[in-house]
Amino acid sequence: MKKIFSVLFVSVFFIACQKESEPVDTTPQSLPEQTLTDVSYGTDAAQRMDVYLPAGRTTTTTKAIVIVHGGAWIEGDKIDMNPFLPVIKQRMPEYAIFNINYRLAALPSTNIFPAQENDMKAVMTFILGKVADYKFNTDKLVLLGASAGGQIALLQAYKQTSPKIKAVVSLFGPTDMAALYNSYPAGSLNQLGIQLLMSGTPASNAALYQSSSPINFVTAQAPPTLLLHGTADPIVPIAQSTALKTKLEASGVEVKMVTYTNAGHGDWDQPTFDDAYTQIINFLKAKNP
Repeated sequence: MKKIFSVLFVSVFFIACQKESEPVDTTPQSLPEQTLTDVSYGTDAAQRMDVYLPAGRTTTTTKAIVIVHGGAWIEGDKIDMNPFLPVIKQRMPEYAIFNINYRLAALPSTNIFPAQENDMKAVMTFILGKVADYKFNTDKLVLLGASAGGQIALLQAYKQTSPKIKAVVSLFGPTDMAALYNSYPAGSLNQLGIQLLMSGTPASNAALYQSSSPINFVTAQAPPTLLLHGTADPIVPIAQSTALKTKLEASGVEVKMVTYTNAGHGDWDQPTFDDAYTQIINFLKAKNP
């Protein structure tokens, strides 16, 4: 019995020593690329987003971009921004992408402003609460919006102090709602639409026009801003971006404005879009290294 015990002890000891001497791989496994579609960030069916997480992401190295579609606050969908996705993935592979939907206004009274601004705030709260799952650096967060989405992105970047936005990009987005209203012919459908969206005119509901205009929230702490606008835009006059640029410069904020001669409201040809993509990529690489 003693002999059997001794043999067993020696065998166990030998195996244990062998295991201790074997190197242990402690290298963390790289996370694979992941796509999550129609992720809910609220209780409304419209409060959904698509999430694109890059391979090898970490909470230190991975940056993030939130993309906001346009459509005059009454139409549009996150799929409208899908052409941006391969550009970002190929040229900025270190970015997690959040392509969002938000509640659309059904005029005259459903989901009128500031429902869309509130949805943007809800998106930010949601993704910040998911950092442990999504794994991105909250100090390297940028926003990009087109048309109405530009206005929504700019409001978030300028009005909200948390999280601090590293940079913001607006493609032909409104910046001054009262000036936009007054830029249209009196009694036109465009004026009527804004009047319904904003629950009145600039005279009758001045407070909402003021609180919905990004230009009114520019401070020296505003993030670097890239503005892209066509000179022949009939929907959002280029003066909207020009006025914001002037205000940002006066406040000492870094701003770049790129204009496209004779280009309209997003109905750009491919060379124009290609240049816009390059402008956006270069700007974000410089401002969010």
